[in-house]
Amino acid sequence: MNDRTWEAHVFRSILNILLSGSSVSLATSIALSLLARAEGGSAVQPVNSTSHWYWGDRAARSRRMDMPHTVVGFVTHHGASLFWASFYELLRRYHPRRAALGDAAAISALAAFVDYVVVPRRLTPGWEKVVSPRAIGITYIVMALALAASPAWRGNGDRAQ
Repeated sequence: MNDRTWEAHVFRSILNILLSGSSVSLATSIALSLLARAEGGSAVQPVNSTSHWYWGDRAARSRRMDMPHTVVGFVTHHGASLFWASFYELLRRYHPRRAALGDAAAISALAAFVDYVVVPRRLTPGWEKVVSPRAIGITYIVMALALAASPAWRGNGDRAQ
């Protein structure tokens, strides 16, 4: 592989991760906002609650958009979305013929397991503080759907190789 081919490959890989991760971040943020409102909470509370790793439990009580909670929460959520999208894109790269939805569901299930079983309470997404377990489950389903449907740069109609 020459330098230009390698650079193009790296660029496409990073771009795919950015597109997939941003799709996940946007879709799950919208889903969480709608679910929080449906359950009687504030639309911004799930995003704010994600900042609990820094601000503690008061982050979940923040019902308005504000710089400390909303910005830290969104950046944290977006970073996590990019992190999980990188694993999804890696799976798709090495197994392009497998069903995208199956890979997306596997990554989403792994993310849920890590988020709510493996990491310490302080590092959970914080959604459990403001929405029901049902809403959290729906959010991970939305994550899988967003990963599977995420746009990616394609040269010949396939994922960038």
